[in-house]
Amino acid sequence: MGELIRCENVSFSYENTGVLKSLSFSVNDGDYLCIVGENGSGKSTLTKGLLGLKQPAEGKIIRNDSIKSGGIGYLPQQTPTQKDFPASVFEVVLSGRLGKSGFHPFYTRKDKQDARDNIKKLGLEELIKRSYRDLSGGQQQRVLLARALCAGKKLLLLDEPVTGLDPIVTEEMYKLIEGLNRKEKITVIMVSHDISSAVKYASHILHLNYDKSFYGTANDYLMSPMGRRFFSDK
Repeated sequence: MGELIRCENVSFSYENTGVLKSLSFSVNDGDYLCIVGENGSGKSTLTKGLLGLKQPAEGKIIRNDSIKSGGIGYLPQQTPTQKDFPASVFEVVLSGRLGKSGFHPFYTRKDKQDARDNIKKLGLEELIKRSYRDLSGGQQQRVLLARALCAGKKLLLLDEPVTGLDPIVTEEMYKLIEGLNRKEKITVIMVSHDISSAVKYASHILHLNYDKSFYGTANDYLMSPMGRRFFSDK
């Protein structure tokens, strides 16, 4: 499997205050990596780094050519304003193609077909003309996931994608993401506070801690001092 992203001794800081220190890990084609950690452990900072929105203070982030330009589909945490966005499901999903258009001001026929394909893939056909603002939280997250697929078919970066969803819808979303990873062979990086579900679904875990972080397979995490400490407190 090809390597999509590699972080080599990466450190981030804000105003000379360290947030992450000497972090090294890689993401290969087909991986399902969950990034977990306490609030303030640097999950949001690392997300910005992986997207190229923040440069590390030390070390380097190396990206495969296949994801350097528009190869990452990003699903950010939703804000109240975004939940009330006045557009149709089709328009929201199609907007994921904006980064693919370059200097072309209009959507192409291929863009529109790609949006329809992803709407079908996520079972949203019956909602295609509905207003996004009128959907349930779970339906909105499916729409945003379809939008992320339009932005990047190689790698999905999902930031807390089940926040605010009820337990049944949360499980459905986890199953949907697992299917995209295993059946569609899409690489997934998920930022999450739900460590129990991360271990259940992910192939690899990155548990952030400023002094000593863990990176490895989900099974290795369960056997590690950090993993054992977490689950012994449950």
